[in-house]
Amino acid sequence: MDLQSFNTSPVDVVRPRLQACCDAPSWVAAVLAGRPYREESDLVRAADEAARRFTAADVDQALAAHPRIGERAEGEHVEAAWSRHEQAAVGTDQATTQALADGNRAYEERFGRVFLICASGLSADEVLASLRDRLDNAPDTEAAVVADELRKIALLRLERLLTEEISA
Repeated sequence: MDLQSFNTSPVDVVRPRLQACCDAPSWVAAVLAGRPYREESDLVRAADEAARRFTAADVDQALAAHPRIGERAEGEHVEAAWSRHEQAAVGTDQATTQALADGNRAYEERFGRVFLICASGLSADEVLASLRDRLDNAPDTEAAVVADELRKIALLRLERLLTEEISA
């Protein structure tokens, strides 16, 4: 989907594609409300600004669509394909898989939600180090980190949407 298609396609075509980028209703509504965009950079800037206003409810809803780090997203929908691509560098050996599972469990017990990181381009060691470091965060600090990681993922996926780099 190029910028012209993004700007001119019916809302019922664009909305699910934006939801695949980030399933936060206020973010999707804000990005849609800004159409038409003159340049891709204008769209990305608007999406970034909207993501910087994520509420706790936005984050909770969007997290429901994200698999645990290290777990392969199932399905043929775009969001699953993007997730598999983003986590491609996260190791699949038994020790890494177990360390991620243990870390995910500890994180969920501490914060009550799935661990989220923009894993694109990160190694398994980098992801594990971040997970372990973030376990020491205060809840409010971690909530801000999660919202920012969600913002990074949304923008990355939006750019993919515009270039059709990943498809289901």
